[in-house]
Amino acid sequence: MKEALQTLPEAKPSELEKQQQRLALIESALYVAGRPLDIKTLASVIKTRSKDLVRQLARTLRQEYESRPTSLEILELEDSRFVLQLKPKYSPRVQRLAIRPLLTTGPLKTLSYIAYRQPVSQKHVIDVRGNHAYGHLKQIEELRLIKRERVGRTKILRTTPFFADYFGLSHDLRGMKRQLKKIGLVEPASKEVEG
Repeated sequence: MKEALQTLPEAKPSELEKQQQRLALIESALYVAGRPLDIKTLASVIKTRSKDLVRQLARTLRQEYESRPTSLEILELEDSRFVLQLKPKYSPRVQRLAIRPLLTTGPLKTLSYIAYRQPVSQKHVIDVRGNHAYGHLKQIEELRLIKRERVGRTKILRTTPFFADYFGLSHDLRGMKRQLKKIGLVEPASKEVEG
C-alpha cells in the first residue's frame, strides 16, 4: 500500500489554490516588510515576471481587506507600490505600544527639512538647523535615509529611495513634497538646539 502511494503522481494545485497561495505570499511580504513594496519586489516573492498579474493580485487583496471588518488596510500608493498598515482611526489608541521611534525629534526635523528642500546643500542645512545638525546628518545617513553627493566643494543632500519606501512617500519629488506638506512634517526650521 505504501509503495502504491509513493508511485502516484502528486496532485497539481488547482488554479484557485494557486491564487490563494499567491495572495497569502503577497500579504506575508507586505506584513513582514512593514513598508510599501513595489510590483517588482512582490513579483519576486511569488516568482513571476508578470507585473500585471502582481498588480491584479495586490488589488484583489486590497479589496478583500476593504470587505473585512478589520483594523488593517492595504493601500495602493503612487508608483504602483502597496502597503499593509493600520487604519488611521486606530492609531491613537495603540500608538503607545509601538516600539521606539526610528528617530528622535531633532534628527526627524532635520530629515524633513532635507526632504522638503532637496536637493539642498549641507551648508544651508547647518545654517538653518544649527551645528547640532552634523550629528543628525551622520545618524540619518547611517540609516540610509539620505545621501551626500560632492559637487565641487559643496555637499548636496538628497533623500534615498529607501526613505520614500520607509515613510510610504512618493518617489517623485513633487509628489513627495505635497505629501510632506499634507501630513504636516514641513515647518519653518529653527536654530534651536535639539538633541
